[in-house]
Amino acid sequence: MQRTLQPEILDSLPVDHPDALHNRRDLRVTNWIAGNHRWLRRQLPTLLRAGERALELGAGTGELGLRLQRDQLPIDGLDLWPRPLGWFAERSWHVADLRSFAGYADYPVVYGNLIFHQFSDADLAVLGARLRRTARVIVACEPARRRLSQILFRTLGPLLGANYVSLHDANVSIAAGFRGDELARQLGLEADAWVIRCQTTVLGFYHLIAVRR
Repeated sequence: MQRTLQPEILDSLPVDHPDALHNRRDLRVTNWIAGNHRWLRRQLPTLLRAGERALELGAGTGELGLRLQRDQLPIDGLDLWPRPLGWFAERSWHVADLRSFAGYADYPVVYGNLIFHQFSDADLAVLGARLRRTARVIVACEPARRRLSQILFRTLGPLLGANYVSLHDANVSIAAGFRGDELARQLGLEADAWVIRCQTTVLGFYHLIAVRR
């Protein structure tokens, strides 16, 4: 199964469109069942050093970042969307394209939840070149690319109330996901410079933790 990118319906909808709102509800359900946020909340405190800040790539509605802020972690956000309501006043929110963001030097730790798969191999190479200059830690939680996950979501999604946007975009996202050490390689993370851990969960999610040696 080759990695393929296709447009996601959500990207064509206004932020406040009812179908987009329903999709975000479906994403919350997916993240909860898969334990994506719980995994990141366990990992990040062990990776941040005193005085460091972390940056969430593709922070979206800010739900994950807010949870981490409530855990007393210094989390800032980066997204094309505007600053979410309730985002901690002392924490920064950057409205920018992550491929051209100029402030990575301020963040030794960067992480993303369901964001890296949205970019082509060429875009990931550009992003990786930026991150390699300044990041000490890179963490990602992404779809694992496997047909079984597509079949399961197509079967179980309607039972969980998923709408047509979620059913379509989940299939597209899984097809654009990662296997093995693919994401590390596409970001240009070499084993002699980084300690890299990649694993796929039983529920079909791909975890990457890369720490500079």
